[in-house]
Amino acid sequence: MKQPRQLKFGRSFWVVCAMLALVLMLGTTPVLAAGETPAASATEQDPEAKAILMKMAEFIARAPAFSMTLRSGYDAIQADGQSIEFGEKRHILLQRPDRLRVETERSDGEPGLVLFDGKEITFFKADDNVYSRVEKSGTIDDFLVYLVRDLQVTLPLARMIHSGFPQQLEKMVTAISYVEEDTLFDVVTDHLAIRSADVDMQLWVAQGDEPLPRRIVLNYKNAPGQPQFRGDFTAWSLTPKMAADSFIFTPPADAEQIPLLARVRQKGSLPVQKGAQ
Repeated sequence: MKQPRQLKFGRSFWVVCAMLALVLMLGTTPVLAAGETPAASATEQDPEAKAILMKMAEFIARAPAFSMTLRSGYDAIQADGQSIEFGEKRHILLQRPDRLRVETERSDGEPGLVLFDGKEITFFKADDNVYSRVEKSGTIDDFLVYLVRDLQVTLPLARMIHSGFPQQLEKMVTAISYVEEDTLFDVVTDHLAIRSADVDMQLWVAQGDEPLPRRIVLNYKNAPGQPQFRGDFTAWSLTPKMAADSFIFTPPADAEQIPLLARVRQKGSLPVQKGAQ
């Protein structure tokens, strides 16, 4: 009897689902770059920089819907200590309170899809023509918590699409300073340097009535090799076009539904492998 395959997405496929990610924000981080960039002290809180950061966080948290494209690169530290960069392009479509679509394309060309419709989560790997579904009702916030806590999926930018993003930033930021005014993609931005206990971050936020992030650099300063995550946010829309089937998954011809191999942490025990249909 043929045994069902188990779906375990590797490398960066889960790493944005987002962001995400979303993100999507201080769950990972970069040390400040050397050179002319001023370093923030361990407790420095620049009021101007803090106001820009919180305005951005509150603006995203209040947005009823948005779409954007994130082009990112991240370091994979090898056994010999060498840092190798991989990348992804992710297109994110969000409609609060309970709709999320993330299309991914890895640097090797492999596409992927994650859908959440308020009732279940669908994961699709196009190259293998396989998909998995997990029942999970609730909001986008519930979806994000389930992925990170229960499935133990790493989402560097997940906080950015969580409705509690501003409150989480308030708790996590230990230092922040203003670097300079910069122009990215013909958009004037404010360049910020931010620190938390585990992550150092540089963030470029658009000036004006739509204070959206345009670039992010995260340095995981406590991880071996201090790997970085780098991303550019483009094609922002706060009134995205949504087709009737944007959050509906119709399996392609001959697609196979298979179990999702998830790490589920049980109280008082080490993580165990559990198949979710």
